[in-house]
Amino acid sequence: MEKNETTITKTSSLRWGILRQALLRNHKSDERSQSIINRISRKTNRGYHLIPYQLAVDKESDFRDACFCYTLPIHGSPKLYLTQRADNRADLNDFEICNRHNIDNTGLVSHWPSEDVLAYFCLSNAEMLRAKRVIELGSGYGLAGLVIASTSEALEVVISDGNPQVVDYIQRNIDANSRAFGGTRVKSLMLHWNQEEVSDISNTFDVIVASDCTFFKEFHKDLARIVKSLLRNMEPSEAIFFSPKRGDSLQKFLGEIEEIGLHFSITENYDAEVWKRHQEFMNGDDSWPSYEKDHCYPLLPSSIWKLQRIRLFLDQTGYDP
Repeated sequence: MEKNETTITKTSSLRWGILRQALLRNHKSDERSQSIINRISRKTNRGYHLIPYQLAVDKESDFRDACFCYTLPIHGSPKLYLTQRADNRADLNDFEICNRHNIDNTGLVSHWPSEDVLAYFCLSNAEMLRAKRVIELGSGYGLAGLVIASTSEALEVVISDGNPQVVDYIQRNIDANSRAFGGTRVKSLMLHWNQEEVSDISNTFDVIVASDCTFFKEFHKDLARIVKSLLRNMEPSEAIFFSPKRGDSLQKFLGEIEEIGLHFSITENYDAEVWKRHQEFMNGDDSWPSYEKDHCYPLLPSSIWKLQRIRLFLDQTGYDP
């Protein structure tokens, strides 16, 4: 018992160290401490690296921001430019805004691996989004939404988040890539999942996409409700979620989905390239030293439906709701 408590305390202290690094811009940890923190942190610099990117020169950005150029791995696809918060940059004001709006800060912290997988999946399955109205929930900097808008010939793409700072970044990224969208209408939207009034966009979307949005259990009921509200009633429509299991968090969200009368099916091993890279990380690829299947591999709850379905993309262990 004493050993477990010591371990928990040590891990907790290390996580506080990660926060300290983010808040104190000039803080430097010793090499041993940094190595341990890298093992504790779930964050990764490269993730699955399905869509190559590199730092782009952006002289107008202040010290907090970085602009990245994403090269879509399909011949003839445009390059996309995303401005986002630079690594290890946080401000106390960020947390004040989160408290004020009752939101989390994850969308501002970094670009997360599940978003990369969602973007790659939508790029590889662009045909299913053609002529559809699509909304991305909890989009962060909006890579998946921008990929959809630039490659799928969707009718409309709405890229949404509940954090007003993140929505500002989304709009900047939409403006920076507007020439890539062809005839697709693209807009940003600040959307809280607990909003009572969404009548102007309810019963509107053919497809909802989201990545890593089921981590916080206190948001599950609101997320399930907003999904049901946004999906179209008159024609088949679906929500596509990519999310790691993260203990029982994903299972509890699916319970909320069932409770409000939506249905879901499950697909394992949904993409050969994603699965290959997952296996490499599981077998010891040290480019992602803290990789853990439960916390990192984005399963695909496939298909929330009204006529509708929610797709959950799962790992090989399967899922028994």
